Amino acid sequence: MSGPFTAEAVEAIKRHMNDDHADDALIIVRGLGGRPAATSALTSGLDAEAIEFTIDGGETVRVPWGETLTERPQVRKAVVMLYRRSCESLGIPWRSEH
Repeated sequence: MSGPFTAEAVEAIKRHMNDDHADDALIIVRGLGGRPAATSALTSGLDAEAIEFTIDGGETVRVPWGETLTERPQVRKAVVMLYRRSCESLGIPWRSEH
């Protein structure tokens, strides 16, 4: 599950998401992943079509990007868009630093 992304790139993105954006991952899972009652979400993978989270210690949830990604720099923008769409879906404000 990597598509245009190397295994090293996927690992780096997962590490960054889990270290710096775990709260954002949970918002994405709740708002767009169909799991509004989730209490934890770890980024577990990604490919050209979606980002994947492991929630509440076991279940895997894939959230589509909405477009096919072809380059690593697109990931940041795509995650921010998922985060913002999730906030809108949940009726909460997003942080301005995104």
